[in-house]
Amino acid sequence: MPYETGAMVRLTRDVQVTPDGAAARGGLPGPLFLAEGLEGLVTNVAKEAGGGSTAVQAGLAEFDRIVGNSRFTGFTAHMVDDLRQRMVQQVGYGSGAAGAGGGTRVAYRVRFVNGFVLDGLEEDSLTRA
Repeated sequence: MPYETGAMVRLTRDVQVTPDGAAARGGLPGPLFLAEGLEGLVTNVAKEAGGGSTAVQAGLAEFDRIVGNSRFTGFTAHMVDDLRQRMVQQVGYGSGAAGAGGGTRVAYRVRFVNGFVLDGLEEDSLTRA
């Protein structure tokens, strides 16, 4: 069930946070978690190319394998995450997967009651509050 901007939501599970304040999706997770049950307000909804083909997934898996065990400063971690997102978009759009709807996903930015803002939350991490 998609959530619109302004919807009150609650985390359905603990979510690990990356150094740049995004939800961990196999990138470079940090030591911070937001706890299950934490409530917040959806402030943005974005469709992202997720790379529906196995070639895209294999390329991203290789990228994650190469950089996944590395420790980066906040700025470098942001650059690596940006590079990964560009790879997803470039390859996803180039293969037609994103245009056909296969491989696109909805990501949410949520401002939680404790003031923390988390970007990139997937729908399965949220429920209505």
